Amino acid sequence: MNKKELVAKLAERTGLSQVKSMEVVNALFDAENGIIANELDGGSKVSVPGFGTFDIKTRAARTGTNPATQKKINIPERKFPAFRPGKNLKERITG
Repeated sequence: MNKKELVAKLAERTGLSQVKSMEVVNALFDAENGIIANELDGGSKVSVPGFGTFDIKTRAARTGTNPATQKKINIPERKFPAFRPGKNLKERITG
């Protein structure tokens, strides 16, 4: 499912117009100004009970190998967004 299909299903299910549904989806998921992205950027996590949790994880610094030269390189610590599905969502998917 892509964003356009998500907006169409949201509009159908809620009775909102396509334009309003797009505003809702953008307000939640937009990478620049969306609610979830802003909360993660501020250091908070976003929990939706029964669905899951959006959070920031940290990958530790490590030593890697450049595949072209086979030289060792230092890879710095990095933060990345993560999603952990909730119990209800896991059970629905796994059966």
